[in-house]
Amino acid sequence: MSIRHCLLVGAPVDSGKRRTGCLMGPDAYRTAGLAAALEGLGHTVEDLGNIRPAPHAQDVEGGKLHQPNLTRAWTESLSEAAESAMARGLPIFLGGDHALALGTVRGVANHAAALGRPQFVLWLDAHSDYHTLESSDSGNIHGTPVSYFTNRAAFPGFPQVPHPVPPENVCMIGLRSVDPAERAAMEQVGIRRHDMRDIDENGIVRPLTAFLKDVAAQNGLLHVSLDVDFLDPSLAPAVGTTVPGGATVREAHLVCEILHDSGLMSSMDLVELNPFLDERGRTAHLMVDLCASALGRRVFDRPTLSYTT
Repeated sequence: MSIRHCLLVGAPVDSGKRRTGCLMGPDAYRTAGLAAALEGLGHTVEDLGNIRPAPHAQDVEGGKLHQPNLTRAWTESLSEAAESAMARGLPIFLGGDHALALGTVRGVANHAAALGRPQFVLWLDAHSDYHTLESSDSGNIHGTPVSYFTNRAAFPGFPQVPHPVPPENVCMIGLRSVDPAERAAMEQVGIRRHDMRDIDENGIVRPLTAFLKDVAAQNGLLHVSLDVDFLDPSLAPAVGTTVPGGATVREAHLVCEILHDSGLMSSMDLVELNPFLDERGRTAHLMVDLCASALGRRVFDRPTLSYTT
């Protein structure tokens, strides 16, 4: 196993949706022992603390979009933090809602472009998050990151995306809640998308390994964005966007173990953890365990989770 320098970057983003609580996510991951788990695998760990949003105008309630100014500010600061961290090791962004990916993917893609390498994104999520600011009925910006970093549509006031991720470099696994507008838009582009029926019928290994083969063939950098709701809510209840029928513990660990075997992961998001909705830290511990699997922990040496004792 190759030893990595892991940079923990707290991203307490709570502006991407109306249900609050994700701002507590970074500290929940720390309390659940993420640093110790990674150090126990031989990696070095540096905790950079929590990022703060850039200066911004106060949001006014009543508009279609929820807290757009604050989310723009998070995008700016996280993009800078991500690009800087990529030059030093493997950043793990501790969220925070999925709006943080507007900044993290923009930043890592800038770094990839500076190296002359393509950026790829593995999106492990129940949702495609492929709305635009205009198509979103809810006005929750955490449903728009993929449109933003693929440069599908204009995002007025947000930083420009100088190095968009090509749609064909995005692979979504675990989908089971996609709005009609998103579905229609994705059918026009090359985003690889695998819903849970596809996984049930054909397994999770084939689409993942096919995607990773392409990443390796193109010498790409791989950003993995892991949403709590990729998992079935019976296993991971600490998320405000629960959708039944998600990945099992074994499916999720298998994904992470295959990622480690590939040696391709260069950055990671852990998003949508809302500790206010958790049960004795159950979800936080599971997400920490999955992150450890992605960085080398195997089934046979996995410790018993504390919430089961």
